[in-house]
Amino acid sequence: MSLDLDALSISSANGTALFEPLTLHVPAGEVVTVMGPSGVGKSTLLDAIGGHLAHGFRLAGKVRLNGRDVTGLPAEARRIGLMFQDALLFPHLSVGDNLAFGLPPGLRGGAHRRAAVEEALSQAGLTGLYERDPATLSGGQRARAALMRTLLAEPAALLLDEPFSKLDAELREDMRRFTFDHVMSQAVPTLMVTHDPDDASAAGGPVVALKGLLAP
Repeated sequence: MSLDLDALSISSANGTALFEPLTLHVPAGEVVTVMGPSGVGKSTLLDAIGGHLAHGFRLAGKVRLNGRDVTGLPAEARRIGLMFQDALLFPHLSVGDNLAFGLPPGLRGGAHRRAAVEEALSQAGLTGLYERDPATLSGGQRARAALMRTLLAEPAALLLDEPFSKLDAELREDMRRFTFDHVMSQAVPTLMVTHDPDDASAAGGPVVALKGLLAP
């Protein structure tokens, strides 16, 4: 599996391009980092790839998954996971039920779904926390739970939007290792947006500078 962008560009409502057309190849299990100044359009780029581009923006170019053009597909049909800097867990669901929300519909049967979630919790160092209220988790535990929920959906590609920026230094290092180890072990092509050069260094893949075209 691979994620490919072919001369991808985004224009604002008045037709002005945000950045130079971007062409890149993200192989399975590799993290490609996109960096650039604030306001250049990094998060908008991820929205476009994931199928969440806001009204008023216009997309040109192609998004391909394993050679298949998904540019015209709705977000739910693309199988592209997105993880934000905030670990957004549903407050009305338990930790385990949050993870179960990410399970593919093809996995049927309560026992099988429960077992898949328990295995994911174990991998994330959250054994025994299925019934816990997400509000009682630490920042690192919430981040790991959010990542596992995303991975349980079996995404064909993963987008990371400043995923570690709100964590303290020690926790940030742990979450980088945890995230990138899972990306490699599950062979998921991953595109990460960050301002932190240490994130890019830890990812170990190519770094792409997004070149803005709008005047500051």
